[in-house]
Amino acid sequence: MRKLFAIGHAIICLLFVIGALVLIGLSSLQLWSAVQPFEAMTLTERLHEVLEAIAQLTVALASLELGQTILEEEVQREAHMSAPTRVRRFLSRFMIVLVVALTIETLVIVFRLSHESPENLPYAATVGLTAAALLAAWGLFIHLNRSAEELEPEAMKTAKEEDKKLD
Repeated sequence: MRKLFAIGHAIICLLFVIGALVLIGLSSLQLWSAVQPFEAMTLTERLHEVLEAIAQLTVALASLELGQTILEEEVQREAHMSAPTRVRRFLSRFMIVLVVALTIETLVIVFRLSHESPENLPYAATVGLTAAALLAAWGLFIHLNRSAEELEPEAMKTAKEEDKKLD
C-alpha cells in the first residue's frame, strides 16, 4: 500500500513538472512576441505582455517548487505526516512558495492596473493583503508548533538525520 502511495505522489510530481514546463514554454513565446521589434505593438502593450509572461513564470516556479516538495517529503523521505516536525516542514515549504508567488503576482497586477485601470488597484491590494495574512498565520503556526516539537525531540533528531541523507 505504501508503494502505491509513493507511485501516486510521483505521478502528481510529474504532472506539476509537466504543467510548469508548459507554462514556461507559453511564457517564453509571449515574452518573445513582446520583444520582437517587427511586431506592431505600442510600448504599453509590450509592457503588458512582459508582465503577463512574468505572472506565468511565477505560477510555473510555484508548480515546480510544489512538485519538488512533494517528491522530497512524500517519495524520497517517505515521510509520516503524524510527526509535528514533518507537518511544519511540509507546510513551511508550501507556504514559502505560496507567499512568494502571491507577492510577485501582486506586483505584476499593480504594474498592469496602474497603466490600464487604476480604479481597480484596491483589488490588487487585496491580493497583497492576503499574502501578508498568510505570512502572519504561517508565523503563528510555527510559533505554536514549537511546543509540540519539544514534546517529541526524537522526531526532530530523525528529521535532521534524514536531511543529511538526502544532501
